[in-house]
Amino acid sequence: MAQTYLHNAREHTAALKPLRKRRWGGAAPYLFIFPWIFGFVVFTLGPLLFSLIISFFDWPIVGKVTFIGLDNYIEMFTDDPMFWKSLFVTLKFAVLFVPLNIMIALGLAMLLNQKVRGSAIFRTAFYLPSVISGVALAMIWSWVYSGDYGILNYFLSLFGVQGPDWLNDTRWSLVAMVVASLWGQGSMMLIFLAGLKGIPKDLYESASIDGAGKIRQFFSVTIPMITPTILFNLITSIIAAFQQLTLALLLTGGGPLKSTYFYAMYMYENAFKYFKMGYSAANAWFMFLIVLVLTFLVFKSSEAWVFYEGEMKKNSRRDKRKSRKGVQAG
Repeated sequence: MAQTYLHNAREHTAALKPLRKRRWGGAAPYLFIFPWIFGFVVFTLGPLLFSLIISFFDWPIVGKVTFIGLDNYIEMFTDDPMFWKSLFVTLKFAVLFVPLNIMIALGLAMLLNQKVRGSAIFRTAFYLPSVISGVALAMIWSWVYSGDYGILNYFLSLFGVQGPDWLNDTRWSLVAMVVASLWGQGSMMLIFLAGLKGIPKDLYESASIDGAGKIRQFFSVTIPMITPTILFNLITSIIAAFQQLTLALLLTGGGPLKSTYFYAMYMYENAFKYFKMGYSAANAWFMFLIVLVLTFLVFKSSEAWVFYEGEMKKNSRRDKRKSRKGVQAG
């Protein structure tokens, strides 16, 4: 009898082992991603929801917190001229920065895509500026742009040109900020380079056989094939344009005459200069909505100009089927 009980217990334990393995096997992926989920909830989602909550409060850093409903948003739209000023400056900056950022990154990627000796060295050299910290970058450009001893004005003087005081002239300060912001092209350049590497060589060979030159190949093969990459870089450039803060804060402080007073600086000063945390949170959520709307519009427009290789193959198969049906019908 005892042996029978022992045998049954062993069989029961053996039957439970696969169940335990399946249970722990199903939980293992979640255990691996738990650190990321915890960090996302605590350091991203939590602060995001908290900022939405405090945007409905008069929330000074020190003092009494008072619920005021939509008053922060109403004041922002109706009784704060700096809101409109900073938004207009940021939009002007984005109009200049975004297309130039994409074109320069694509140009550098195409240069690095050429089969030349030492391309890895050039790739590293072009990427290095993107790893420089914002403070160090601001110090470099303050020396370059200096009206008294700046290297840029010295270079212009060699050609008999009197350079302006770039950071203290309202006509040139925003242009100077755009040029300084274009300095770190590393990440976007590598993304474009990866897209260029993914273009099949057969397409260029076919275009060459058809008599297409280099310029025609660029517009008829290269650009259509990297439109998904252009879409990604376009969206990230728009986001970067609205988040511009460090260079303007360190180089000009928003001047001269608020000509470089970006929306991110306006939001930063409301929070840490005037200690209006609730009002600054409302500013941040409005910027989020602007970026969200612009991203949505870019995605909607992408249906007309972004081409995916899988979709192109499906369309070509569909066209072939239609042509076969037409031949059979004829």
